[in-house]
Amino acid sequence: MAQHELYLNVELHPTSKKLFVQQEIVFKNTTKQVLQSLILNDWNHAYSDKNTPLGRRFSDEFVRNFHLAKDDERGKTSDLTILDSESLFLDWNRVEKHPDLIEVKLRKPLPPGDNIVLKLTYISYIPKDKFTKFGHNDSGDMYLKNWFLTPARYENNDFVRYSNLNLDDIPNAQFDIQLKLKLPKNLKSFSDLNSGSLSEEEIHNVYTYSGENRNDFNLFISQTLDFNSYKNSIVNVITNLKENRLSSIQKAVVIDRIVHYVDTTIGNYPFEKITVSQVDYERNPFYGLNQLPSFISPFPDEFIFELKFLKTYLNNFLQNTLQINHRSDSWVHDGIQVYLMMHYIDENYPEMKMMGNISKMKLLKSYNLTNVDFNEQYSYFYMLMARKNLDQPIGDSKSSFIKFNEQIAGKYRAGLSLKYLDNFLGNNSVNQSIAEFYALNLEKQTDRCDFEDVLQEKTRKSLDWFFKTIINSRDLIDYKFKDLKKSKDSVEITLKNKTGITVPIPVYGIKDSKVVFKDWIENVSTDTVLVYPRNDIDKLVINYKNEVPEYNLRNNWKSTKPFVITNRPVKFNFMKDLEDPFYNQILYVPTVSYNLYDGLTPGLRFHNKTILDKPFIFDVNPAYSSLTHSLVGNFSLVHLHNRREHNLYQMRFSLNGSFFHYAPDASYMKLTPMAILRMRPSNFRDNRKEFFVFRNIFVNREQNNYTILQPDNDSYSIFNAKYINSRTELRDHFSVKTDLQLASIFGKSTIELEYRNLFDNNRQLNVRFFAGSFLYRNTNSDFYSFGISQANDYLFDYNLYGRSETTGFFSQQYVVAEGGFKSRFDDSFANQWITSINSSINIWNWIEVYGDAGVYKNKYFSEKFIYNSGIRLNLVTDYFEVYFPVHSTSGWEIGQKNYQERVRFMITLSPEILVGLFTRKWF
Repeated sequence: MAQHELYLNVELHPTSKKLFVQQEIVFKNTTKQVLQSLILNDWNHAYSDKNTPLGRRFSDEFVRNFHLAKDDERGKTSDLTILDSESLFLDWNRVEKHPDLIEVKLRKPLPPGDNIVLKLTYISYIPKDKFTKFGHNDSGDMYLKNWFLTPARYENNDFVRYSNLNLDDIPNAQFDIQLKLKLPKNLKSFSDLNSGSLSEEEIHNVYTYSGENRNDFNLFISQTLDFNSYKNSIVNVITNLKENRLSSIQKAVVIDRIVHYVDTTIGNYPFEKITVSQVDYERNPFYGLNQLPSFISPFPDEFIFELKFLKTYLNNFLQNTLQINHRSDSWVHDGIQVYLMMHYIDENYPEMKMMGNISKMKLLKSYNLTNVDFNEQYSYFYMLMARKNLDQPIGDSKSSFIKFNEQIAGKYRAGLSLKYLDNFLGNNSVNQSIAEFYALNLEKQTDRCDFEDVLQEKTRKSLDWFFKTIINSRDLIDYKFKDLKKSKDSVEITLKNKTGITVPIPVYGIKDSKVVFKDWIENVSTDTVLVYPRNDIDKLVINYKNEVPEYNLRNNWKSTKPFVITNRPVKFNFMKDLEDPFYNQILYVPTVSYNLYDGLTPGLRFHNKTILDKPFIFDVNPAYSSLTHSLVGNFSLVHLHNRREHNLYQMRFSLNGSFFHYAPDASYMKLTPMAILRMRPSNFRDNRKEFFVFRNIFVNREQNNYTILQPDNDSYSIFNAKYINSRTELRDHFSVKTDLQLASIFGKSTIELEYRNLFDNNRQLNVRFFAGSFLYRNTNSDFYSFGISQANDYLFDYNLYGRSETTGFFSQQYVVAEGGFKSRFDDSFANQWITSINSSINIWNWIEVYGDAGVYKNKYFSEKFIYNSGIRLNLVTDYFEVYFPVHSTSGWEIGQKNYQERVRFMITLSPEILVGLFTRKWF
């Protein structure tokens, strides 16, 4: 039975997007404590300010439109009054650090079992749907979610105090509701609540709805509702899920099949109606399908619609019925949803591949991407984060997850974990547990412990390993085979547990790609010797069907055939592929690059970078210089060592080399051994990056007729140590960079501070401070001096397209380095010390004014102060910018001769760097 009763009388003012609400809450104290105050969820107010928890989360994930939105595009709750049953005003306040929660002070204590009536009036300002897809759109349509005040869930002797973080996990206490909604004549409404009488609706455009035992509901308002109703003996499904190439009859067949499947596997839906909207799907799409344009989709139209509907229907079904804490126990919801999706595919599409019909193309048969089964993609998405050392325990609170884990990897890991447990227990144990847990949910408020108890009842074996390791830790699982001994009748092999994490693991005997036997091995904490009948098996394989979320599958098999040179033969693939555990993969990719002295440089890159990171990576890219008609290129050898439970979470050791031209007919060769130590805070959502870099740069430069080299700069070696600490989000960025360079003829150190802030008035301020000084200097050349307005790139770190140019277009390329001035000055270098400040602030959108000022010192000369100012077009910060000088120490620059040569530009053509702009919100 519901804990509380809600009565709402609501009138919409469509022009101002306001809901005028009169509400009555009958609050029942079903706890065992005497209550002095109550907590109400007011999640609509989370949109009221840029600094709410929701606003800060948007900033963390680089969601720019919320910060730049107009005030009337955000939502809020205003003019709130609360009276008790005697019409006396009650004091209330917004909870500290939770502005979307309201604490109501009671005039007298509320004993267990007693009721209190609260009478509320307030205005709900509905936000624009561009932030979360909930709210109103440009057409005036509304999808309303969390727009009214509700009593918070009570557990562990207190109210749950969660702010809205756009996670679909509002902790409402269960309620009965009656809603009366008055709309203008041109608007219509429907909901997944039960509809009331039509008479008043027809006359006054008033809609009445009611529901029992609800924790949430959906409300849609539109001029023309594009939803269709599909009713069967189980539930009335109302959906506008898009798939224009299917007829209504085809959709009805799919919907009926899925509704019956869910009813059979989980249980009966307790309400008359359920909505499955396009917005619901777009908020949580099936990643993979949603990335492909319809004209190249490798899947049948019906299958795409079926998978979209299945995912969204399961999500809404569980969201509306599971009485769990959807934030702290999110793995239960996610695990059931993804597990049943996988189970559905196994039952109905057992032959479906991850890439659909593309797998039938003979040209692509050699790619693992086209050969893996459809359900195997869940493991790859999870492993993508594990290999990056960014995975998180799925038993943690959903609010602590980085976005990729919250929306993809964590959900998939939860489903894979239940699939793993079901394979181990057998007898359809997990399906039975899901049905029993769901039935328990309909009787009482539950949590993860109830689900764990139901699972444990299905076996006499302890499942502590499952909850401790698989659910509540990020411990890695990795087994391998060691010594193999063969006799005429048997095979003896040693199974090694590489990580010491003890969980059941299956061992398979394979012959001609068919399973001869399967053996679950338990309690393997050290090396264990296994003996199997020979049975003419070709190989022994650990975790052959990838049932266990294992970190590394490449060391999982041993051939029993004689004279096997390597367990994993080499396979070449074009462009990119998924990791194939049975082969050593080498990928080859055509490349093209450009600089002024090599011209267009086509090449062929060979590497072993599959979609998943590896501990050892090689990358060789020979290329042809079209101008010099010679071979150029680069290479890198990288070893990655991840440390799981340390702030120093990754150590990267590499050897990099490159050979290109730095001037006409003058080449350079660079060789760099390097170590990078990366650190991170314990909070994975903290956008802080901290690392040390230690490297030694060896450079050899060739001389030509135009370039006269000095003995101290034709061939040199420089030791370089850096420390970088930065924290970046949408609203602000701060970084500290220190740099030390030591060579035989000079030593220098620098510090760089950078600050960027997007203020509440949408002004963005950028400030950079740089200071550098020589420690010692035994050369008269300015080759190693500090650059004032042009990067002095003797380390060949920057992608300069014409690095030796002093005039012309390519000399105008700008990189933020050293002095950082945009204007040209008589002195180009500082050979003792330099300090500078570079700043800019926007005046309209991406148009900014900039100003630089600094002091530098050259040997035998006194200090010199310089400055410049101008207009900056900040099209893509740090990637594509244009600078127009206006005034400097040299005077007015606008109007001077050849002004176009004074304009500077910053441009980055590297695809990997640009992709980072779009992936940073996920990782």
